[in-house]
Amino acid sequence: MSAFKGLKPILYGGREVWPLVEGGKGVAATNHMSSGAWAAAGGIGTVSAVNADSYDAEGKIVPQVYNALTRKERHEELIRYAIDGAVEQVRRAYDIASGKGAININVLWEMGGAQQVLEGVLERTRGLVSGVTCGAGMPYKLSEIAARFNVSYLPIVSSGRAFRALWKRAYHKVAHLMAAVVYEDPWLAGGHNGLSNAENPRKPEDPYPRVKALRDTMRAEGVSDDVPIVMAGGVWFLREWNNWIDNPELGAIAFQFGTRPLLTEESPIPQAWKDHLRTLEPGDVLLHKFSPTGFYSSAVRNPFLRALEARSERQVPYSKVAAGEHTVQLDVGVKGKNFWVTPADLDRARAWFGAGFTTALRTPDDTVIFVNQAERDEIRKDQADCMGCLSHCGFSSWKDHDDYTTGRLADPRSFCIQKTLQDIAHGGDIDQNLMFAGHAAYRFKQDPFYSNNFTPTVKQLVDRILTGD
Repeated sequence: MSAFKGLKPILYGGREVWPLVEGGKGVAATNHMSSGAWAAAGGIGTVSAVNADSYDAEGKIVPQVYNALTRKERHEELIRYAIDGAVEQVRRAYDIASGKGAININVLWEMGGAQQVLEGVLERTRGLVSGVTCGAGMPYKLSEIAARFNVSYLPIVSSGRAFRALWKRAYHKVAHLMAAVVYEDPWLAGGHNGLSNAENPRKPEDPYPRVKALRDTMRAEGVSDDVPIVMAGGVWFLREWNNWIDNPELGAIAFQFGTRPLLTEESPIPQAWKDHLRTLEPGDVLLHKFSPTGFYSSAVRNPFLRALEARSERQVPYSKVAAGEHTVQLDVGVKGKNFWVTPADLDRARAWFGAGFTTALRTPDDTVIFVNQAERDEIRKDQADCMGCLSHCGFSSWKDHDDYTTGRLADPRSFCIQKTLQDIAHGGDIDQNLMFAGHAAYRFKQDPFYSNNFTPTVKQLVDRILTGD
């Protein structure tokens, strides 16, 4: 293999930084310690502004408890927590960075009250935030919000087509503040992925032609080659991306690291999560469709995820009238007579019922799933406790505007994402919660850098990445 070319610093936020971006990682999986340290090491640190932690007078994390009786009022509580937490994290990260690197914030456009949260945070952190990365949905308003607060914006897309739509509709009006475009690979990145209906979740595509197509689209719209494309998802050793660096076909390239910074001294995730990352094998991260956002997402295939897989397997379609092959009435798990199923499905349903899965819950797709009493109680409680953390939630049927409902049946095949992400980030059981990770996480076990249980500081990690390893 040819010698690693090495990276050159880029100009960002008025100073020279390494073209290395820390991935934003949702609820409390990055915080001021990790992002401040990443910036202090000369890179672009990213504070997650998705329900970030705030602290009391003694410096203890304030638990996000919801006291209001209605979802809409709990949603207002959530927005207050989100703004206060992100502001606190940004201020602390900025202090740790002490004038080096840059601090970005990351928001999901699909989070509940995204615009209100983003504006609230930027209003109170003027001069501290260099840029906003934003994906999960089509954040058309991102550019006009960036213009109002004079910060850079870095849209996250998974294709040239998505970029073109955003550019044509909004971003061309605020071209000067678009600092980079993040290409998040839908098959390799952790967390929520922008896999489109035209793409096969089981057939990963090579990122190079997709990024070249994105650059071609940007060029066609008059965007300078100096505006970097940030490769996100699956990046481990930079030497493996040697042919991307200084490549005239691709223009300026930067690299985002989401998974590797999880295993650092400053990473805020609990020790059990860090330890588990060292044990993963290829294939242990699953691209799945259970998220209440409706997006595909990638997470460790732990007992929590396997239980969701099993729940969806205990599923039969029904019709309200006898029709076609639906010739027999379902007589277990449901009250009422108007569930017509196939004879084979009736046999399966009776077997599940006999195994203790005694409640059938309807889904929005004219199917029922069979769950046990404990699962049923948890699903119902979590749906009732919804605090509106998403703009549209498949699990609870919440919507953050107009009449506050999606108008669809709540989907029991999904789960409360806010509850589980808060729980795992603050010391909850790593087997019974959603554990996001990128698909390269198995490399912790193979990379000699981490042998003998070595956990680097963020500075040691960034220095190591810059060598090509």
